Amino acid sequence: MVLARWDYLPSNLIELIAANFTDLHDVLSCMLMCKKWYYTLNDDRSDIWRIFCQNNLSKAVMKSNVLSSLTSYKAKLRAYYYSWDSNECSRNIYIKPNGFTLHRNPVAQSTDAAKGKIGFLTGRHCWEVCWDGPLGTVAVVGIATKEASVQSQGYIALIGSNPHSWGWNLVENHLVHDGHCIGSYPRLNNAPRYQTGDRLRIILDCESQTLAFERDYEFLGIAFYSLPRKPLYPAVSAVYGNTEISMVYLGYPLDG
Repeated sequence: MVLARWDYLPSNLIELIAANFTDLHDVLSCMLMCKKWYYTLNDDRSDIWRIFCQNNLSKAVMKSNVLSSLTSYKAKLRAYYYSWDSNECSRNIYIKPNGFTLHRNPVAQSTDAAKGKIGFLTGRHCWEVCWDGPLGTVAVVGIATKEASVQSQGYIALIGSNPHSWGWNLVENHLVHDGHCIGSYPRLNNAPRYQTGDRLRIILDCESQTLAFERDYEFLGIAFYSLPRKPLYPAVSAVYGNTEISMVYLGYPLDG
């Protein structure tokens, strides 16, 4: 019997083996096995990522506009694993089957929040948030630690209401943290309000400990400084019944 060395296998055969005989958790081990595997699986265009997308993401979300900012199957699959955490959201929120969109049920006198699955401790990260439906009287987008609450009585800026979260209230154009309004944002005269459908990008820099926002590719400036060196999660809070909010992780931010 002749045994073939792994590093002699053609790329298309490696893709076939990875697609049919491994799961996603084994891919990292495969990439560390040899250089040939590493370079093949590190290629965003590799067919393995298309197959994993087909196995994990619904056809509806693949054809929808939710992932329109992502051009590769690998990026779409990564975003899926960084999406909303069904275990870290209010009981009045449910995550839709696509995994990227949350739905807030129409519950009176309640503010409800959700966080992403993965918190960031190092590096630079960017994700996109899009509100589908009215904002209501309070709508906040930002970041939170594990300790931040995901539900509160009344209508408040829940993300930003405690020492564990930092948020931008899109209705009032205010920054909020630890229960206090700490200034207007964006810091422009007559800054336009967020409109439903606008794409917001949140840029977290764990190295400089800052949080910034973009709206439709316009950089709005740094919103928060001196963030703590602990895992920080994408987060939103909402009060309006039946509103839906999509969040897509984009990866390393592209400056300029």
